[in-house]
Amino acid sequence: MPVDQSLVGREFPPTAPLEVIGERVAAFAASLGAPFDASGGAVPPTYPIVLAFDAMQAFLASEEIDLFRIVHGEQRFAYERPVRLGDVLTATLSVVSLRQIGGADIIGTSSAINDADGALVCTGRATLVHSGGAPSGQQETA
Repeated sequence: MPVDQSLVGREFPPTAPLEVIGERVAAFAASLGAPFDASGGAVPPTYPIVLAFDAMQAFLASEEIDLFRIVHGEQRFAYERPVRLGDVLTATLSVVSLRQIGGADIIGTSSAINDADGALVCTGRATLVHSGGAPSGQQETA
């Protein structure tokens, strides 16, 4: 079932606040095979994906879109300033575009990553490719 075009322009509630702490950043960096020094090392520039993914999960759940039908097509971040240890961040996802191509929904999202003062830290943009198929809980037939 295709995603409804009325989603374009909708903004979803922000994620729960997440404090950027050395332990979390070190675990994230280790998953990338990158070193991290909590005594002053820079937070990896892809770290905001942690929040952007939470925002995407909430969006998919609210719209009853199955994650297993999603292929992550593209991700990019535009920074106002670097993420720093001690930041408390939230992400607010908006659907910015939607088009159907060959039975797939191409969903463009933008996640504003803000600090505790509400200042924009960075914006994550993602392209999600959704294969409609049968609605949740129903089997497809050949």
